[in-house]
Amino acid sequence: MKTSAIAAMGALAAGVSATPSMAPQQKRADITPVTVKGNAFFQGDKRFYIRGVDYQPGGSSKASDPIADADSCKRDVEKFKALGLNTIRVYTVDNSKDHDACMGYLADAGIYLALDVNSPNYSINRAKPARSYNKAYLQSVFATIDAFEKYDNTLLFFSGNEVINDDKSSECAPYVKATDRDMRSYINARKYRKIPVGYSAADVAENRLEMANYMNCGPDGARSDFFAFNDYAWCDPDKTSSDWEQKAKNFSSYSIPLFLSEYGCNKNTRTFNAVSGLYGDSMASVYSGGLVYEYSEEGSDYGLVKIDDGKVTEKDDFAALKKALAGTPSPSGDGGYKSSGEASKCPTKSDHWNVDLKDDELPAQPDGVKDFFDNGAGKAPGLTGGSQDSGSDKVETAGAADGAVTTGASTTSSGASASGSGSAAAGSLKAPSFAAAPLVASMVVVASTLFGASML
Repeated sequence: MKTSAIAAMGALAAGVSATPSMAPQQKRADITPVTVKGNAFFQGDKRFYIRGVDYQPGGSSKASDPIADADSCKRDVEKFKALGLNTIRVYTVDNSKDHDACMGYLADAGIYLALDVNSPNYSINRAKPARSYNKAYLQSVFATIDAFEKYDNTLLFFSGNEVINDDKSSECAPYVKATDRDMRSYINARKYRKIPVGYSAADVAENRLEMANYMNCGPDGARSDFFAFNDYAWCDPDKTSSDWEQKAKNFSSYSIPLFLSEYGCNKNTRTFNAVSGLYGDSMASVYSGGLVYEYSEEGSDYGLVKIDDGKVTEKDDFAALKKALAGTPSPSGDGGYKSSGEASKCPTKSDHWNVDLKDDELPAQPDGVKDFFDNGAGKAPGLTGGSQDSGSDKVETAGAADGAVTTGASTTSSGASASGSGSAAAGSLKAPSFAAAPLVASMVVVASTLFGASML
C-alpha cells in the first residue's frame, strides 16, 4: 500500500486559560505515564504494547478536532472500550480549545493518546521544507505540547506524518528530524515530563529503513525517542506475512521503540489476522504494537464504524477487530525487549535517499526559538492562520545537536550556514483523504501541495 500524504496535524494551547473543565469527577482509572526503556515502552514496570485505532471523524473534508467535542468523545470512548483498546491516535486538534473532558473520559477508560502536533496550515510542506520550518511553525507545535503535557495519558507526540512519500521528498528528512529535536528540547527546557517524541513514516519500501535509521542516528540530542510507520502489506485471509517477518529481521537490532502507526489492509474481507502476528511472541522483541486504520468510515472503506447525524453504527470490521484483539493478548513478561542498544548508522545518499547534509548536521533552529524555551510558546493559533510561508528558502545549518536542550537548561544554537533551496517539486505531491487510506492515494493530489506531508 502506497503513500498517504498525511501531514500529522495538531496544535494545542499553552498558557491560555481554558473554560472550566467538563471532565467527569469520578475516580480516574490508574493511568501511569508511559516511558521508554531500551527499544520498548513501559507502563511503570510493565511492558506497554499499543493496541489502538486511528481516530479522526470527518477526515480531511474539514479540519476539525475530535477530542474537543465532549459529547462525541464520550460516545466513542464506549466503542473504544468495547474493542479493548488502550490507545487512540488523533491527527489534528484545535489548540485554541479545551480538551479536559475528553482526556478525562479516555483516562477513565485506561486509554492513552498518540497525538500528531501539526495541522494543515502549520506543518512541514514537502514542496518547500526550508521555508515551512520556521519560528511560527514551531510556536504552534510547542503550544500543542504545552496543552497536552499535563495529561498523564498523553502517550507520545508525532513530530511528522508521511512527510517523505517518495525518493525525492526524502530531502525533507532533515527538517522532520530538526522538528523532532526541537520538540524534545522544548520539553526538556520547560521541565515537562519526558513524553516520547518520534515520527510516523509512509508505507514506502524504497526508503522506509533509511528513514528509520536516520531518525535514530547521530548524537543523542538529535535522535528520536521512537519510530513508527504505516504498513498495509499483511492482507487477509493470509495467516502469515513473509513481508512482516522480513521487516522484523531488518529491525532486529533497532534500539528505540518501533510500532505501526497505521495498519489494516482492506483488499479483502478483513478478519485482522495481522493482529496475531503483531502481538505474537515472534514480533514482540521488535515491535510495540500498532494502530488500526481507522475508526470512522470516511469514504475509503477502512472505517470500523459509520457515523451519521451523531449516531454510530458498527460495521462488520468492528466485530472482526474486536474478536482478533480479544483472542490475542499481549505477550507476557517483557517480550524479550532490548534494554540497551547502539544508535543506527546514518544512511548515505542514494537514488532513494536524497539528503546532502552530513551525519552531524541539521537545519539550525530559527531565530527566536530560544525565547520559547525560556518563556513558553504563548497563545496557540488554533486552526486559523498559517506558517508555511513564514520562513526563508535559505538553508541555515548547524551541528545536529546544536540548540538541543538535554538537561532542562537552554543552550545556544551555533554552527555554519549554507545556502540552498529546500523546495521539492509540487508536481510530485500526492495526498489522499484524511489519514490517508493507502488504496485511495491516487484520488487526492491537491491537498499535499497545501499540507506537505499531511494528515489525511
